[in-house]
Amino acid sequence: MSIAITGTGSYIPSQTIKNSDFSDHQFLNLDGTTFNHENTVIIEKFKAITGIEERKYADKKYTASNLAYFAAEKAIEDAQIDKETLDYIIVAHNFGDIAYGQKQGDTLPSLATRVKHQLKINNPKCVAYDLLFGCPGWLEGMIQANAFIKSGIANKCLVIGAETLSRVVDDYDRDSMIYSDGAGAAIVERKENSGEILAHESATFAIDEANYLFFGTTYNKEINDSANYIKMYGRKIYEFAVTHVPKAMAECLNKSNISIDEVKKVFIHQANEKMDEAILKRFYKIYGKQMPKDIMPMSISKLGNSSVATIPTLFDMVKNGKLENHGITKGDVVIFASVGAGMNVNAMVYRI
Repeated sequence: MSIAITGTGSYIPSQTIKNSDFSDHQFLNLDGTTFNHENTVIIEKFKAITGIEERKYADKKYTASNLAYFAAEKAIEDAQIDKETLDYIIVAHNFGDIAYGQKQGDTLPSLATRVKHQLKINNPKCVAYDLLFGCPGWLEGMIQANAFIKSGIANKCLVIGAETLSRVVDDYDRDSMIYSDGAGAAIVERKENSGEILAHESATFAIDEANYLFFGTTYNKEINDSANYIKMYGRKIYEFAVTHVPKAMAECLNKSNISIDEVKKVFIHQANEKMDEAILKRFYKIYGKQMPKDIMPMSISKLGNSSVATIPTLFDMVKNGKLENHGITKGDVVIFASVGAGMNVNAMVYRI
């Protein structure tokens, strides 16, 4: 029997924040100085580069573990399993539970424990733990679940990616427009004729690249704010991603012994539309081919970048026919790929 994804679920918050909602923001440079352009120009350039038109923010009453729980319930129902038979609950995130209006993340107890509590799972042998791996966290959790099952340590795992990035952004940083909230989940188990994980690849680059994403203070030097916010060196991340992600994808595909012509879809972390397109073009160039039309489903224009949640929510949408012009059927070969803080890169080849 193969190790398969037998159920998926996602939670996409209902609150929509459009680009126009940032029109009155005061955006500042790193040194605290103002931009020469008006916000309309800044927002237009932002959309042209990232592809983001709007994003989703969580309701004030919910935290990341709540979103994770909502997605988990749907995945369990989709897989038609008894939740008490789960051996592991793995929750990928970056900042823990952040209550609305707060700046400090809460990770005690772990988000995975909180999800298990909300699911009301009694079985103490269902082990719950958190995974910090930047944006590739959910995919790395899938790789770990595969290893647990393959080794005989587990039979069924629940892997979740959940984040409320809207609560760790500096309002004076134009990059704040990138981030969003959401959660996606998958049940992974050994089951006949239900799909198969064919290969995976992971890497961490930490010599020159470790601090490309980091925690930093607000760009507004005139206010008394000691809190830290998510910051990044966008150009460096772009160059890193378009160099290393295509290589990781190719190494993974080669390990799977699957021809690139058999790949039906690539589910890539929704970080930046132009960057993702560049990654895919370079990936196909490795094999001397052009990137096929409709190979890369994209949700970033409406959902923004929800970090660990982008791939599982995107996969769930396509699987359930909720993304126009995209679908998957039994037997299709797909690739998952991600890049993020660390700097971490990973990929997985999967047969539906």
